[in-house]
Order: sequence, then structure tokens, then C-alpha cells
Amino acid sequence: MVSGIRDSLRLALGVVTMLVAVVGGVYLAWRILGQADNLLYVGTFILSVFVLVGLVVRYLSFMWLGYLHQVEQTARTEARDQVLWPPVTIIVPAFNEGPVIEPSVRSLLQLDYPAYEILVVDDGSTDDTRERVAPLEGRHGDVTVRLVSKMNGGKASALNTGIALARHDYVLCMDGDSKLEPQVLRVAMPHFAKEHVAAVAGNVKVINRDSHLARFQALEYIEGLNMARRAQGFVRVVNIIPGPIGLFRRRVLQEVGGYDRDTFAEDADLTLKILSAGYHIVYEDRAVAWTEAPEKVLDLIKQRYRWTRGILQAVRKRKFALFNPISLWVWLSLMMMIFEGVVMPAANVVVNGLFAATALADGAYGIFIVWWFALFSLLDVVAAMYCVSGEQEDLVLVPYALFMRFFYFPLIDVTKLMATVDELQNVEMTWGKLQREGRL
Repeated sequence: MVSGIRDSLRLALGVVTMLVAVVGGVYLAWRILGQADNLLYVGTFILSVFVLVGLVVRYLSFMWLGYLHQVEQTARTEARDQVLWPPVTIIVPAFNEGPVIEPSVRSLLQLDYPAYEILVVDDGSTDDTRERVAPLEGRHGDVTVRLVSKMNGGKASALNTGIALARHDYVLCMDGDSKLEPQVLRVAMPHFAKEHVAAVAGNVKVINRDSHLARFQALEYIEGLNMARRAQGFVRVVNIIPGPIGLFRRRVLQEVGGYDRDTFAEDADLTLKILSAGYHIVYEDRAVAWTEAPEKVLDLIKQRYRWTRGILQAVRKRKFALFNPISLWVWLSLMMMIFEGVVMPAANVVVNGLFAATALADGAYGIFIVWWFALFSLLDVVAAMYCVSGEQEDLVLVPYALFMRFFYFPLIDVTKLMATVDELQNVEMTWGKLQREGRL
């Protein structure tokens, strides 16, 4: 009851703030256009209104659907019947994960679940990954740890090997540099009581938060990624099952052909394959996986460059569905990927560039530009408060929302646009390996 009231108040605060921002933006645009005598100024502030309204619509739709998801989840938890707990195979693909693989596997031994197996697939590592896992092989009560080695073939190949060797009907696929919370299987497996649910997407959080860059990413995961998944979870069409934690029916993975190796975002590609087959994908925010975020700007750029190109590759494989949609939900998922990966970053970069040009051309408009950025920052802060409080996260992350639009967003947006241009030109790329610090 108390939780429901708190969620309702959070939603109400968010809605009121978004509406205030829209009214403020329209008023500013009206004031500016009433005295503007230059086409640059007029175009700049008209485009700014569209970007502001687009951002508000995005936040409001995610907040509303996320709220409905939370209400539904609370009702499901309170009315849960006797649940059977089928055994699960946890597949851990590993390539040169020496600094993190041992704590990752040890965390899996602490899961609160009756019976499961841990299958580590060493994908031709050249470091001490295998040596760190080998002592953990064997029985640990009701849990079995297995280690298999294969020639290097990439993450998709390692996951497919794990799926083929799995002994159980349900599999959890994760990254070798991730750590799962003990309750993951307990809260995720009940979703499979419904036959049309093929997969459950988990909640990924950043574990290393000692640097400002890592805290920016921690907030981005909570607000930018999980906020969208919570909204998508209400309509059962999560469009990207995150690599660090995804649970699947093994027969569905076999039915759709497992992971493909022709993109750099095998998780996004597989998700679209499952949705295209007519299955549902839900989101479980209590199924938490911790991952180590890049701690250097160059590593972050490389990661987001690969993510963007991989997602665009997954979209290009289904370009026919953009104009001849077989499924409304697949079409909407593709549209969302294009909007988040291309349209919104391009709009942000263009608006920021026009703001800079306007300020340099006529300093009298500087105060209006400051007010515009204040409105955008207000939206970002309220969204951050909404998401951070909803997940009972560290409130120290909220102030970072004030600075994301000035530093972090431009960095990510420019990276996405660079990746988009390179993908359209079919520029050759290779898998990059992030340097891990062993923060797990």
C-alpha cells in the first residue's frame, strides 16, 4: 500500500514537471520568435521546441508504462501461487576474463535457487581464464560447475556452444564480467509460467562507481536503459535483452537458431528474432546483474561505437520490416532503436550546434539559451529522481543529471553519429576487448 502511494506520487511529480517544462518551452519560443529577425534564430528555437516536446513525450510514455509495469508486478507478487522451480543452466561465455571470471562464478554459487548448473565456456582465452575457473569445477551441493573450452569464435559462438551443451530446459545467458544478485532466478523464473513468454530481461547496474565517468554511466543505466525496459516490459516487448543477464526457454533459442555471428550486438539481434517469432519478452527489475563499466573515455567511446553499429546491423537485417511490417511490435522495436540510436542523437547535436551559432552571432540571445538548457536540465533531473528513487538507488547519482547534457550526452551522441556514418559506409570494424580492472 505504502509502495503504491509512493509510486503514484513519483508519477504525479514527473507528469507535472514535464508539463511545466513544455509550457515554459512554448512560452520561451513565443517570446523569442516575437522579436527574432533572423532565419537562423527562428529555425533554432522552432527545432528546440520539437526536441523538447519529443523528450517530454519520451519521458512521459516511459514513466506511465513503467508505473503500470510496477503496479502489475506488485499485484503478481502478492497473488503468486505455488511456483515450480525447474533447474536452470547458467551459461558464462569467457574470453580473456581472468581478472573477473573467478568472482563472477563464485557469485553464481551464492544464488538462492534449488538446483542449477554453471557452464563456463572458455572461448579460446589466451590469459589465465581457464586456470582461474578449473579449481571451481565439480559439485557444490546442488550446484554443478562445468568448464568447456573451444577455439576462439566470438561471444555468439560461445553462447551457442553453451546452449547446445546445456542440460536443462531453461538457460540464463550472462557476460563473464558480470555478477548476479542472489535472488535473480527466484524472481525471474515465475514469468515462464505463461507459455508465450520466451525470455526475461534483467536489470543491469554499474558496480564500479569511484570515478565521475563511471557514475555518469551508472545513472545512464538506471535512467536511460532500464527506464525504457520497464516501459517495454509492460507490453511484453523488451527490444534488447541485455548481455549481462537474460533468461530463455532453451527450445525457443533452438527454434530461432540461437545467436547469429553477423552483427556486433548479438543480444539485440537475438531479441528481434524472438519477437519476430511471435513470442513475448518481459522485464524483471529485481533480477539484478552488476557489470563493470569502462573507466576511461576512450574505452567508453569504443564500447558505445560497437553497440551502435551492432544495433544498426540488427536493424538492417530486418529493413524489409520497416516498410512491410509483419508484426506491429517488431516494427515499433525497430523504430525505437532508430530513434534512440540515430534520430535523438542527431537532433541533440544539431540543436547544440545551432545554440552555439546563435550565441556567437548575437549575444542578446544568450539568456534565452540559458533558459532552454535549464528546461532540459530540469527534465533530466526529474527523470533521474524518478528512476533512482524507484529503484531505491544511491541519491548521490541524481546531481550528475545536471551535467550530463553538457558533457556526457554530447560525447555519446557524437559517438553514435560517427558509428552511424561508418555503418552506412560499411567501414570495416573488429571486436574490441575492454580492459577490465577486476572491480567485481
